[in-house]
Amino acid sequence: MNNSNLPYLAYNSWTNSRTYVHLLLQIIGKTRLGLTVRKNHWWYITIYISSKGFSTFTIPVDNGLSSLEIELDVLQQAVVLTHSSKGSIQIDLSQGPSISEFYKKFMSELDRLELSPRFIQRPFDMGIDKPFDQLDNYNSVNWTAIEKFWQMMQWNNSIFKEFSGRFYGKTCPVQIYWHHMDLAVTRFSGKKLAPMDTSVRISDRDSYSHEQISFGFWVGDENVQEPAYYSYAYPSPDGIDKKPLMPSTANWVDSNGSPMAFLRYEDVIKTADPRQSVLDFLESAYQSGAELAGWNIEELTTPPLEQL
Repeated sequence: MNNSNLPYLAYNSWTNSRTYVHLLLQIIGKTRLGLTVRKNHWWYITIYISSKGFSTFTIPVDNGLSSLEIELDVLQQAVVLTHSSKGSIQIDLSQGPSISEFYKKFMSELDRLELSPRFIQRPFDMGIDKPFDQLDNYNSVNWTAIEKFWQMMQWNNSIFKEFSGRFYGKTCPVQIYWHHMDLAVTRFSGKKLAPMDTSVRISDRDSYSHEQISFGFWVGDENVQEPAYYSYAYPSPDGIDKKPLMPSTANWVDSNGSPMAFLRYEDVIKTADPRQSVLDFLESAYQSGAELAGWNIEELTTPPLEQL
């Protein structure tokens, strides 16, 4: 089934652990949001893949005189807060504290560091109405599954970074958006779009202010219950779903009324060269949208160094 020995997680095999780690990443991401100055397209709230797990990387604090990094250390089964002048604090997760217990300890440690991030203290887009400090029933953790999730994200992070480096235009970092827990990278043509109606939530109004093609990997949701890759163009040009995709197992699907390129992770890991299969998917999806939208593909393509 898996010719490459890449990690695989069936969607329903780690439901409780997936929810647990998703809530942890939301708390960490919201903290970054509350401590960081605004950057376009919400790039200041995201989480990154690290050598140990998932990290905010450096957050300037104390008016820039100090910095803070928050990392979900999957290998140590802990959340580690590292302050440049006050040292490190480790919150142990190995015994599966509830989200409520973790959150109270986490906020207490931030207070001890004299940091008071302001954010909405409820999960976002998870269908959970209670605030974090009342989530007593989320404490079931399979660290083997969480480590496998991190390994999947780490592998795809390297591929997305390679793909990202082929583009000269404006590109976001390869990052995790913690509301859906998907790894994503977006390319922009440089064209500004007409403002969305103010009835649209502000996160979307900022995210989709410019013409773009987005690419991502996520471990699944209730609608698509398996790990998969996706890509979509915004705005979506007419006829994009008629364009060919690679590899042959990729296809166009409907996503809220617009075409989305889709490739199952399970199909990728069965191929002779999984990494190239993902790169082919990303490139074919990009070419489909960029050609129809009239992007200057040649000008935006990064050439090999020997061609400079």
